[in-house]
Amino acid sequence: MDAYSGGQGPAGLARWACNPAQTRGRLHAEAAAPTRSDHQRDRDRIVHSSAFRRLVYKTQVFLNHEGDLFRTRLTHSLEVAQLGRSIARSLRLNEDLVEAICLAHDLGHTPFGHAGQDALNECMREWGGFEHNLQSLRVVDRLEERYPGFDGLNLTFETREGILKHCSRANAERIEQREPGGIAQRFLRGEQPSLEAQLCNLADEIAYNAHDVDDGVRSGLISMEQLLAIPLFARYHALTLAQYPAIEAQPHGARRLLYETIRRMLSDQVYDVVAETQARLARAEPADAHGVRLAPPLVAFSAEMRAESTALKRFLFQNLYRHPQVMQTTDLAQVVVRELFAIYLVRPQEMKPRYAERAETAADPVALARVVCDFIAGMTDRYAAREHAKLTGTQLLA
Repeated sequence: MDAYSGGQGPAGLARWACNPAQTRGRLHAEAAAPTRSDHQRDRDRIVHSSAFRRLVYKTQVFLNHEGDLFRTRLTHSLEVAQLGRSIARSLRLNEDLVEAICLAHDLGHTPFGHAGQDALNECMREWGGFEHNLQSLRVVDRLEERYPGFDGLNLTFETREGILKHCSRANAERIEQREPGGIAQRFLRGEQPSLEAQLCNLADEIAYNAHDVDDGVRSGLISMEQLLAIPLFARYHALTLAQYPAIEAQPHGARRLLYETIRRMLSDQVYDVVAETQARLARAEPADAHGVRLAPPLVAFSAEMRAESTALKRFLFQNLYRHPQVMQTTDLAQVVVRELFAIYLVRPQEMKPRYAERAETAADPVALARVVCDFIAGMTDRYAAREHAKLTGTQLLA
């Protein structure tokens, strides 16, 4: 037995992993699938959902029309899932659950990335606000309409809990009223989610730091020279040059150098998470998956890697996300979201029929605003831009 395994659960899982045979179940009872675990079934439902397909046309950093090779919310989610499964396998956690959470974590994201989220939150300020983690949960609990017996995807407790990454106390209390003892309870008790959910949160960070470096350099908005001032990047850049001193003379050598640097950075971050998590598990020795909830956070970077990752994140915020060219486009995107919201609020019949029908039966202004919010949040970049141009006569985004 190795230092961190602490005994073996079913199907080779560590004892503190989420056992698919012991799920806390679904909001609507269903018979078990004959060939799949409940968490495999969750993953499959997510992949086949409309919201998942729409992620291919939703912004990560660059708007969807700005280039075919830049990441979208869909490719980001796939990269997060790949990293999550790799780490889960090393730690003997529930890979299917990790993949399901990773693939679903951005289902509620707006068009135009964080700019769209900020604009929609501003529009919804007097009606309860907007937060994409809550919206992702809303998508899988209610907004997907595929099954005759229930709204949403009817995912398991463990997947839904992982999707709800952040939650204010006020929102947690509202969810707890609807679902006593459910997925919001941990926020009220100050407990941790499952190891699988903790892992997805960190895989998300690792993925976007790496691919935003790639897209930033590819776009020309940040340079290799700037990145060499960041210790995390500079270290792997130097190691790559030491092993391949003639790499820059190869065809597309600069591109190969960047890719290899990012690949090494990603790999070492994964190894760091595995080692740090093993050490924390060895110290905490949770008896089972429930014991994880009562412990401090267990899936984590080492202190050194955390500091370096934070420095890279800060660099990207200052030099890429706040780059004037990115800001110019996202400012226009926020105008699109705000103006669409204002139009639909007074002319809800302009929305797609199922949303227009919901708007007709809305009990009060809060309910109406939430219908409008659901409609806009589900839009792709290009659909939002096209609808705005049609309704206003002004094309802000080509």
